[in-house]
Amino acid sequence: MKVTVLAGATTKFGELWDFSPRVLAQQVTAQVLKESGLAKNKIEAVFVGNMLSSSLGNQDHLGAFFSEELGMNVPAVKIEAACASGGMAVHLAALSVISGQYKKVLVLGIEKMTDYKPEMVNSALMGASSDAERETGATFAALYALIARAHMEKYRTTEKEMAQVAVKNHYHASLNSHAQYTVPLTLEAVLKSSVVASPLKIFDCSPISDGAAALILSSEKNTGSDIYIAASAPSTDTLGISQRDDLTSLKSAKIASRLAFSQAGVGPADIDVAEVHDCFTIAEIIAMEDIGFFEKGAAARAIYEKKTWLNIGRPVVNTSGGLKAAGHPVGATGVKQVVEIYKQLKGIAGKKQVKSSRIGLTHNVGGTGATCVIHILKKN
Repeated sequence: MKVTVLAGATTKFGELWDFSPRVLAQQVTAQVLKESGLAKNKIEAVFVGNMLSSSLGNQDHLGAFFSEELGMNVPAVKIEAACASGGMAVHLAALSVISGQYKKVLVLGIEKMTDYKPEMVNSALMGASSDAERETGATFAALYALIARAHMEKYRTTEKEMAQVAVKNHYHASLNSHAQYTVPLTLEAVLKSSVVASPLKIFDCSPISDGAAALILSSEKNTGSDIYIAASAPSTDTLGISQRDDLTSLKSAKIASRLAFSQAGVGPADIDVAEVHDCFTIAEIIAMEDIGFFEKGAAARAIYEKKTWLNIGRPVVNTSGGLKAAGHPVGATGVKQVVEIYKQLKGIAGKKQVKSSRIGLTHNVGGTGATCVIHILKKN
C-alpha cells in the first residue's frame, strides 16, 4: 500500500512571540486542509510531533490538547523522540495508514521555544542526553564539538569546510520566505563568529526557534497527488556518545538509511534532493557520509566545492535552509523536512526549486544520533 502525501505546509519559523502554539497549529492545519480540499471531519487521526511541551509548556496531554483546539474529535497522540520527534510522528502516521487502520491522517509537528529563557531551553533540550553527559555539564554544542574534533583528526576536515555548510544553507534559506534567517552569510563571517564550543562557532549552530509544520497522509488512490512515501525507516543507538566505537559516524543513520534504500528500491545516487539534520555544521557533513552520498572523509570537501548547492550539484541538500538557517523548532523539524521534499517533488518549491526532482530523502536525528528517522519520497 502506498502512503500518499495529499498536502504539506509550514508556518514561518523564527522568534514568533506574537503566536501561541494554538495559533500556529490552527494556521498550518488550515493550510493543509485547504491544499488537500478536505473538510476537517475527513481526518481520522492526529499525530503530533513535539519534544518540549512537558518541560517548557507544562502540557503533557498534547494529543488531546490539539484535537480539541483543532475541533477534531479523533484519536490523537503526541510522539516524542527528541529532535527526531517530527520524523517519528511521520513514521508512525505512515504505519497507521499502511496498516489500514486509517485512510487519512494529519501529522502536526510543533514547538514553541523562544518564550523561555535560554538556560531553560538548554536544560530542557539536554533531557535528550545521557545522565553522564548532563552530570559533566556538557551541552549538545559541546558534544558535537567533540564529534567535530574527532572528524577533523581522522579525516583532516577543516573549520573552513564546516563553515561552508553554513554559507550554503543560509544561501538556500535566502530563497525561503518561511525561513528564520533569510540573509546570506559569507565564509569570513562564519569563521569570525564567536566560539560556542571549539571548533564550533555561533554560525555553526542551529538557532532556537518557534514554528509548526503539517502533512496530510492518505491510503486512497486517485487523490490528485502523485507524491508518496516510498520508505520510512527509524533506528536507534546508545543515548550517550561515550559508549560508541566511532565518533565520526552515527550508527543509527547508517542503519536507517540502509533500511530506507532497501524499502524504496533505490540508492544514494538516485536521490535528487535531500533535507538532512544539520543541527551543527559538522552534523551535515557526517550525514552526507552516513547516508552514502560521499565516501567517509569526502563530504566536507564536496560541500566546500559546492557539489550539493542549488543549480550546481546532485543531490541538492537542505534547500529549505536546513535547521541551520530555516530554523529548528525541534518537534516540527522532521515534519518540515518531509514538507520541503514534497514541495520539491511537486514542483512548487518556488525560488529554491530543484529542477526535474523525482526522488527525495529526509534525515531527522534525535540527540547525538540516539534516534534517526529516514524517509524517501517518490513522484509517480
